[in-house]
Amino acid sequence: MKLLDGKNVIITGASRGIGKGIAEKFAQQGANIAFTCRKTNTDTSKLTKSLSSYGVKVVAYSSDASDFDSSNELVEQVIKDFGSIDILVNNAGVTKDSLLMRMSEDDFNYVMKINMNSVFNLTKAVLRPMLKQRSGSIINMSSIVGVKGNAGQTNYSASKSAIIGFTKSTALELGSRNIRCNAIAPGFIETEMTQALNQDQVAEWSESIPLKRTGSVEDIANTTLFLASDMSSYITGQVINVCGGMLT
Repeated sequence: MKLLDGKNVIITGASRGIGKGIAEKFAQQGANIAFTCRKTNTDTSKLTKSLSSYGVKVVAYSSDASDFDSSNELVEQVIKDFGSIDILVNNAGVTKDSLLMRMSEDDFNYVMKINMNSVFNLTKAVLRPMLKQRSGSIINMSSIVGVKGNAGQTNYSASKSAIIGFTKSTALELGSRNIRCNAIAPGFIETEMTQALNQDQVAEWSESIPLKRTGSVEDIANTTLFLASDMSSYITGQVINVCGGMLT
């Protein structure tokens, strides 16, 4: 039996990068996938077809996780389409880097809204069905930057740190109802976004990591799979740093 056989999953921001990798890993392990993106297009149609090839149900939704009403409408529709929600992966996120002295209020609020409000919105939206079924796993994507900070990313760091506090408090509130909530803090992970970086700089950063390499999307997907599955049934309120030892 596959680790997520018959489970119904919502993954936000899954049209590319880490979210896409998680969706692929979950589909391989038998999960039915409801994934979100800002706008459905040819790429999301291709991803839907690719994920469906694993014999699972897959639906792409155009939804803004940072909008409270949109998040509630999404969950209501997923319940209608799938019947239940067993796992929520809050992955949607953005960056808008700048030194604090140059950062505008709009840039700070924008990153906080997309990264943190989306976690609140979706988590609150899935609570009623999860409480009713007395089970669920919620996984929030934080960042090593949310644990240790990073110059030029005060807005991003603040949002990812807030996710950690939210995760721990949610775990304390919902543990008695068999609903688990954990966070993942990725380090330097190679995605479409990092491919545009100077390769000499990437090599220099890699040397500062104890494992002497950057992480892969699969590294994060494997950790997310673990937290979503019954293999982690006694784990809640935790932050798993997937960073190659950067925080050691």
